Amino acid sequence: MSRISQLESVKKCSGEFVLAINDTMNVLNGKWKLPIIGSLLYGKKRFKELEREIPKITPRMLSKELKDLEVNGIVTRTVYNTIPVTVEYELTESGNTLNTVLDAMIAWGLQHRKMVIGKKEKVAETVSV
Repeated sequence: MSRISQLESVKKCSGEFVLAINDTMNVLNGKWKLPIIGSLLYGKKRFKELEREIPKITPRMLSKELKDLEVNGIVTRTVYNTIPVTVEYELTESGNTLNTVLDAMIAWGLQHRKMVIGKKEKVAETVSV
């Protein structure tokens, strides 16, 4: 079964459709998971590199979110036997497929922002008149 026909069959069954959306949201929920995934789309990163690239995330929260992503099969953690120990994180094959999801979210966000800002500007014009 092709991927498009598989998606169409899921859309026809609202229970499966909702379950698929819930599964996705359970993996991607929270403030930090998408920025972490977005950062890892550009390649392997060490903990400190991720911490520097994602403003305002605490080390404790980064650690927690990386563990969640690892449990869900989105990120792999590789420990190297060096002194000091080196740990790298990278996206799994499944994690890399989220690239299309992030691209769609970015496109929607840019379009939505323009629409919202345009409405605010129109409201400001009518208020000042």
